Amino acid sequence: MSKWVTVWGNATSVADRKPENYARDLTLRYPLVCAFGGNAVRLHFSNFCGTEPVTLTQVSIAPAVSDREINLKDACLVTFGGAESVTIGAGEEIVSDEINFRVKPKGAVSVSIYLKDFTLMRSAVVITGPLSKGFYSVGNCALSSVLPLEKTRTTNTFYFLTGLDVLTDDSNRCVICYGDSITSQSWPDYLALKCMEDPYNTTAIIRRAASGTRVLREYTCITYESYGLCGKHRFEREISTVSGADTVIIQQGINDIIHPVGTDINPFRPMSDLPTVEQLEEGINYYIDIAKKYNLKVHLGTLLPIYGWRTYAPFREDMKNQFNDWLRSFDNCIDFEKALRSDSNAAAFKEGYDSGDHLHPSEEAYKKMADVAFEEIAK
Repeated sequence: MSKWVTVWGNATSVADRKPENYARDLTLRYPLVCAFGGNAVRLHFSNFCGTEPVTLTQVSIAPAVSDREINLKDACLVTFGGAESVTIGAGEEIVSDEINFRVKPKGAVSVSIYLKDFTLMRSAVVITGPLSKGFYSVGNCALSSVLPLEKTRTTNTFYFLTGLDVLTDDSNRCVICYGDSITSQSWPDYLALKCMEDPYNTTAIIRRAASGTRVLREYTCITYESYGLCGKHRFEREISTVSGADTVIIQQGINDIIHPVGTDINPFRPMSDLPTVEQLEEGINYYIDIAKKYNLKVHLGTLLPIYGWRTYAPFREDMKNQFNDWLRSFDNCIDFEKALRSDSNAAAFKEGYDSGDHLHPSEEAYKKMADVAFEEIAK
């Protein structure tokens, strides 16, 4: 066991601005499924999008017995320079000490974070999928074997925790899935499950996705700041903190096309934000150059159908098609659109593949995306 590999990971983005922006005397608990095992761990935490310091009062890691329950006998406190508590400055990210803690292949561990004092809950991302769930409880439950049902609620918002590294076998590696809401939803989880069907699996799937994000633009207003950072403010930082990665799948660009509507409709979404296809291509080429800097193999995913989405227009369809044709010119293109589009109307989802909003896929479609991606990364 001599190689650090990230077995679970998340992007850092901006939480939706609400009046109740602060939390106090609260425990977060996140069950994480590990693709392979190891004999030591280290955890990554981020306050990159925060505007003031946050203090993690106590952090623990333990084998997960069930969603809310941990094996307290084998629990470990996570330390930072030998201390149990750590303060993360605004815009900063940290890595814990190395913790002697055994992770079983395909095993689930839970990370619990206790926030004693008022904490700005800003650095966060929302993810969904069969492997993506979280809980919060009132009080200090970092070392509670079971979260108290009457004081606990579920959440899909992941605050501060961005990565779990395992000291593992040299043969293990991970694949990064980078993108927007399509990728922050289920298909990376289904891809991870598909990889773990192999009893000798050596691949972990690491999600680096934030809903609403664009390649070229970001919002500065509080109405849409939770749509996150643009690619130049996200991409390199997010891929560079993943240990043991050799591949990145990039599927992004649809928000650049569908967001701008004109200030007469929405003062925060001017048509001047609409890029040209050539500008989008330049943005993806920037990603490719950065990925090569980190010796990552790049797979580019085509954009999905949008027919029927509320800002759908023929000119947007034309942009998407032109951009997809350019993506298909690359050897390692994953043609998600081809796999999900209707045979009778190429602009629309195939029957059963539309979640209902005509932009995001259904669960069955996400499973199909995972199948298509798996075929490519397994080559």
